[in-house]
Amino acid sequence: MQQRKPKLGQNFLVDDAARHGIADALGDVSARTVIEIGPGHGAITSILADRAKKLVCIELDRALVPELRFRFRNHPNVEIIEADVLKTDLTALVAANAPAGEKAFAVGNLPYYITSDILFHLCAHSAALEVAVVMMQREVADRVAAEPGNRDFGLLSATVQMYANVANLFTLPPAAFDPPPDVHSTVLRMAFASRFAELGIHDAVGFDRFLKGCFQQKRKTLSNNLRAVGYTPEQIAAACSAAGVQSSVRAEALPLDRFAALFLAL
Repeated sequence: MQQRKPKLGQNFLVDDAARHGIADALGDVSARTVIEIGPGHGAITSILADRAKKLVCIELDRALVPELRFRFRNHPNVEIIEADVLKTDLTALVAANAPAGEKAFAVGNLPYYITSDILFHLCAHSAALEVAVVMMQREVADRVAAEPGNRDFGLLSATVQMYANVANLFTLPPAAFDPPPDVHSTVLRMAFASRFAELGIHDAVGFDRFLKGCFQQKRKTLSNNLRAVGYTPEQIAAACSAAGVQSSVRAEALPLDRFAALFLAL
């Protein structure tokens, strides 16, 4: 059946093997709470509705919400929320739907135009999440998984890798979607495991702000970026020396442990 034309940049997943592969990547959720971001017409929802103890779907498209609520009306474990995920307090949502102290799983085919924002949002609420299996444009997935020294390594890479271990699961062609996008899509599995304690950082918010400063102008040197956010040349030189970092390098060259050492030195 031809789907209606999307209004919010959606590309609906129609590949049967892919939707099962995404659901399977979550593992056993029979006793767990799952948060689905952007269920669309329910390609993944229909699988998880029969697997998860509790499935909470966040859908922004108000035309899809009644369709989803009607379709899953006989699944008391499924709740459809009309909301913008970026304005949703995921920590509070998990606390309201999962047993006390238990983390939730997240899943979703992320809209291309806000993928990075959603990934940052997941990281901000990572203390409430155990695993996220998310699909995105292949180029964005490459950036998320990029290693230091690679030109794709940037703020998104560094931030996500501070909060999670990332695994590339599989890539899909445009034909797996309706309407087909102009790009390939990749599914990533993020197992949340913060590195802050390991790296001696007790101020996660401050470190996130520091990373943004380091990558503010990606083609500028680390020293120039740090000066632009208020550090003096003397402070930068002393901190770089203490952290064993060359101030003339670009941020993309630094591994996370060097960022941490530099942050602590500053």
